[in-house]
Amino acid sequence: MWKKIKPYVISIAAALLVGAAGAIFVKSSMQEYNALTKPAAVPPSWVFGVVWSILFILMGIGSAIVYLKGGGGRALMVYAAQLAMNFIWNILFFSLQSYLAAFIWLILLGIAVAYMIYLFYGISRTAAWLQVPYLLWLIFAGYLNYMIYALN
Repeated sequence: MWKKIKPYVISIAAALLVGAAGAIFVKSSMQEYNALTKPAAVPPSWVFGVVWSILFILMGIGSAIVYLKGGGGRALMVYAAQLAMNFIWNILFFSLQSYLAAFIWLILLGIAVAYMIYLFYGISRTAAWLQVPYLLWLIFAGYLNYMIYALN
């Protein structure tokens, strides 16, 4: 039993760890973030934590499925790269308050995620579809990021 769930536990934990590490930069910069002019579509702050937790869990499940199907190689390398890019976005946006650079980085992240979905799809349609909410959230995050840049 443990052999079957171990890849899922490790993959979910790794994704959530990246999210938690990124949250450190968010938490340390909340005062500055709260002072920004934001677009009307910004959800309440608690929504971000809930949504990102769900998305990181879905990412972990998808990567475990790909791993178990023997699709390691390029698909999991792109997965790891987009996780690193996701983490770096927090630094650009929250720590450095470089909103334009963060927006450009978010576009690149979205491209990486779209490519990851494409690679996952060739291995497991389920794994690929589990990443679609992430891509949709990144599009919304891109809108928010751009508007914060434009308004500030």
